[in-house]
Amino acid sequence: MKVSVAMATYNGEKFLKEQVDSILGQLGPDDELVVSDDGSSDRTLDILSSYKDKRIKIFEGPKKGIKQNFGNAISKCSGEIIFLSDQDDVWMSDKVAEVLGVFRKEDCQCVVHDCVVFDSDSGKVIYPSFFKWRGSRAGKWKNIWKNSYIGCCMAFRAEMRKYILPIPDNIEMHDQWIGIICEKHGEGCFLKKKLIQYRRHGGNQTEMRRHGMMKMLRNRIVLLVNLAEARRK
Repeated sequence: MKVSVAMATYNGEKFLKEQVDSILGQLGPDDELVVSDDGSSDRTLDILSSYKDKRIKIFEGPKKGIKQNFGNAISKCSGEIIFLSDQDDVWMSDKVAEVLGVFRKEDCQCVVHDCVVFDSDSGKVIYPSFFKWRGSRAGKWKNIWKNSYIGCCMAFRAEMRKYILPIPDNIEMHDQWIGIICEKHGEGCFLKKKLIQYRRHGGNQTEMRRHGMMKMLRNRIVLLVNLAEARRK
């Protein structure tokens, strides 16, 4: 199976090299790390270019925020299995092999694995298991109400791209959209192995806190409307 890693970057110089190093060591010669950069003004592009690795393919992002930056990266991927990657985590050395093993054994359209959540400043573990903290499990309606699809821990079959793209602008985040779309067309598999160290720091573009009830309801209504529109396409 050819692997594509879709990474969205924006001013990620602080942690980028550690992340890229943890990815490249797991990729084969025909695999690729597809980066969509959304106009970084720091050394992000210099760091990526310094690898001189043909597997790293850099594209200019649409400059419309993280959802569309990921959408752009996904659209450029040529692999059979597309992994999502943030710019600031650390992959365990067996992540790719473990996830591909699930795709080979199970009829999954999407695989999401567990992770350790840690604080970058102190190095302390915040949540030893994201799955346990979030109550993660498969189920379309379960994940519409309480999402447990976390992008940095996800991979999906490339055939799902025609349903995933374009990612709607008005939904909250891309990962919930991708997970639920995959469940609409097959099965989402939850792997209980912790395969990344998920870094939390002041520059994270995603939040882990819960929203107020009105915002939660609004987000779910918007998501349902977009899912209904996707069904008609």
